[in-house]
Amino acid sequence: MLAQWKHGILYPRWGALAHFAYGEPRFVFYPPASWTLGGTIGRIFPWTIVSPVYIWIVLVLAGISMFVLARRWLNQRDAIFAAVLYAVNPYHLVIVYWRSAFAELLASCLVPLLVLLVSKAVNGDRHVVVPLGLLLAAAWLTNAPAAVMIHYSLALLIVFFAWKNKSPKLLLIAAGAVALGACLSAFYLLPAIYEQRWIDIANAVSAGSRPSDNFLFIHTTDPDHDAFNRIVSWLAVLEVVVILAAAIAGKLWRDARREVWKALSVWALACSILMLPMSALFWKVLPKLQFMQFPWRWLLCMSMIFTLFVTVGLRRWWQRGAVCALSLVVILVGWRFVQAPWWDTAADLREMQDNMATSAGYEGTDEYTPIGADPSAIDKDARKVTVVGPAHAAIDVLHWDAESKVFTAQMSASDLVALRLFRYPAWRALVNGREVETTAREGTGQMLVPVSAGMNRVELRFGRTWDRTAGGWISVVTAVSTLTLVLFSARRSRASALGPQTSRLRSEV
Repeated sequence: MLAQWKHGILYPRWGALAHFAYGEPRFVFYPPASWTLGGTIGRIFPWTIVSPVYIWIVLVLAGISMFVLARRWLNQRDAIFAAVLYAVNPYHLVIVYWRSAFAELLASCLVPLLVLLVSKAVNGDRHVVVPLGLLLAAAWLTNAPAAVMIHYSLALLIVFFAWKNKSPKLLLIAAGAVALGACLSAFYLLPAIYEQRWIDIANAVSAGSRPSDNFLFIHTTDPDHDAFNRIVSWLAVLEVVVILAAAIAGKLWRDARREVWKALSVWALACSILMLPMSALFWKVLPKLQFMQFPWRWLLCMSMIFTLFVTVGLRRWWQRGAVCALSLVVILVGWRFVQAPWWDTAADLREMQDNMATSAGYEGTDEYTPIGADPSAIDKDARKVTVVGPAHAAIDVLHWDAESKVFTAQMSASDLVALRLFRYPAWRALVNGREVETTAREGTGQMLVPVSAGMNRVELRFGRTWDRTAGGWISVVTAVSTLTLVLFSARRSRASALGPQTSRLRSEV
């Protein structure tokens, strides 16, 4: 990431060191927020402390977002408790210590704000479409599975309140926000959707990553997989039981805000059902739900509900302390007796760091592998450019970075040269200034470039495909239009407010 920034690539698309330097279009499909934040931190701090700094920044942001929501309904002391509890809730600890899913952790900052904006929409705030659209765009740019969860959660909450309040207008507000969020994030979203045809996206839901392999208390043939599943399953049970106990102890059905607690209860029930095998049909038929992979990811939403119910329903501090202590017990027992939080050793991390420093590369991601490529068949020690056929060649590599590669090949006869690079449609090859059609080597999928006898100057560029261009323009036009509309609306509101004051001053004069 930092290496690409140093080469002037502000928004990387190609992960050059993946699959041991054969590459993958990782950054086309992985949302930019988390790796941009991580790269920025890496420019300021030594890499040995980038992860801790990232985690602390995100947990603080998560606490702030919860405080903003809780302060709407609670006093300052309770809002501070809710913020702290949400920041270090059990599922966040699992993300930090077991999963290192930093993009999903960052998405947790958005969940309380979703509830806040839905609440404002229900209360008649007609200006909520833009901030809600911005939040949905932020979700797409942070973590795709979390964005799916947030959109389905928005649909559930809006339908609930539209039905309770007999207000179809809420449906229009949500639809407008969804469209706005999609357009604002189109520079990422459109390429990520369109270019799925160029990668082996089906591996995202292969064995071990399918929803059917990750329901609560499920059993598979992988002991380590099942051990982690037990930890997260008992964590889900803990949160469901505490939510029920808090609702009963606090008699939330009698509270002045009981409609809010009913909505959150319905949301919690939906999350609970979707984590169980009985919901398998939903995972098959609901759009894009299967690409969440892990049903227990709904704990991202459950943890927000858990935090609010503990804060509102358990008013005594000893009750809150008991919940916190029980949560820590579940985490520590899982840590000690079920599965250790981290399985890589210091030597593994040093090897990865050395491989990146020497450009040897690292293992890639199956679902981002270009179609036709086979990472298991590649030669990890291959040179950057080799001749395929019998021709003799003198090859000189002039430039070789993530999205630009230049070399010369003095050939004794026409032939093909094989690159240490997987073929992907966005790559464009020029031989002596003329664009040529590349092919993929059978068995490995590495790029083959035709060259003729004599001197050949070969240039490869990771080009801007039409979907990237269209997505960028959609985002720019939407952002400018939205900003213009907001400024015009604010100006008209100020004019309307000043009108009565001017009339009153004139009457006094």
